Amino acid sequence: MKTFIFILLTCATALASDWPRFRGPNGSGISDATNIPATWTDADYHWKIKLPGTGHSSPVIVGNRLFVTCADDATVKRIILCLDAATGKTLWQREFASRKFPKNKDNSNATATPAADANGVIITWNTSDEVVLLALDNDGRELWKRDFGRYIGAHGTAISPIIAGDLIILDNSQEDPAANPIAYKEPDSAKEAGKSFVVAVERKTGKTRWQLDRLTGQSAFSTPCVRNGNEVIVCSTKHGFSGIDLATGKLNWELLAFDRRVVSSPVLHGDIVINGCGGGGAGFRYFAVRAGAKPEIVYQIEKPVPYVPTALVKDGRLFLWGDNGTVLCVRADNGAEIWRDRVQSAFYGSPVWINGRIYNIAKNGDVFVITAGDKFELLARISLGEKSHASPVVANGTLYLRTESHLFALGGK
Repeated sequence: MKTFIFILLTCATALASDWPRFRGPNGSGISDATNIPATWTDADYHWKIKLPGTGHSSPVIVGNRLFVTCADDATVKRIILCLDAATGKTLWQREFASRKFPKNKDNSNATATPAADANGVIITWNTSDEVVLLALDNDGRELWKRDFGRYIGAHGTAISPIIAGDLIILDNSQEDPAANPIAYKEPDSAKEAGKSFVVAVERKTGKTRWQLDRLTGQSAFSTPCVRNGNEVIVCSTKHGFSGIDLATGKLNWELLAFDRRVVSSPVLHGDIVINGCGGGGAGFRYFAVRAGAKPEIVYQIEKPVPYVPTALVKDGRLFLWGDNGTVLCVRADNGAEIWRDRVQSAFYGSPVWINGRIYNIAKNGDVFVITAGDKFELLARISLGEKSHASPVVANGTLYLRTESHLFALGGK
């Protein structure tokens, strides 16, 4: 009960100001900011900085500290920056040696988004030889570091860690080479199947609290969320939708649904969990599943649906922002279509909701702003001047936009 109350209080605090993980509080992509403009010019940015490397991860913010990762592509050195969120000034920078590993051409050496809280930041990265989970305090000092062993994956990795109460959850989803033999012609490819599992480690010490072993097929890239404060929601091809007890790692329920790779992350609408699957650069199918002891599919939506971008639920509407720019708005409770339209670009970033509008960054670095109601309206298209695979971030009334090698801040108190 104490853990449940602590998580609820943490989420309530985060909603008021912070953006502590991928897609903000519990991965919802919902902000309480009211002063972000619908359109702007270069003169409106509070600050813009060049990062000391490249990457696709999104920033995270707790209090006045902004954490963002990047990498030196020549040496694959991993870099974590802590910035003053108000000014963009670098408070500290840490660098960690690494090595090259096979990955998709659209992936990067810094794709996983960190997770942060009042005690510091959690970072993860993979190579063929290691799955690293690292904790730094607010001054950049190393608290602990874990290596979960060899990583096997056709496209690299992108799953982000989450902090839930006194635990850190990491979905270590790996690939069976037999599931994707064409991708495993690399000389250093592993012959055996990957070792997939979901692990919970103690926030303070990094010690394993529990580990749930998983079947391995196509690796997933889906970041978990927490339901009802006590259940971790994890999605993968082999297991479908899974509800895992946060305290013990016991599997509460599971429903097989996906027949292709899972890249987008789950979002919640009451007791309904929503996520999709796809392949070959396109989404194929989205499912809404009622969670619980007897899980069931409430509805499903066929392509075109998102593959990489994560869905958004607000005010009873489910928004599915597709990789090809097709945006679908349906009723979140039954999947009935409200409208379908398209913006002219391609996307890896996931949309966020701010004060009745939806913001997303295209792969070419253009920011699109649309209305979030019962009718589609394109409000703005603003170029950031460089490609981007990151998602928008909102904290303390400020919108942060990350491109491959730059970071922008807009709005604010």
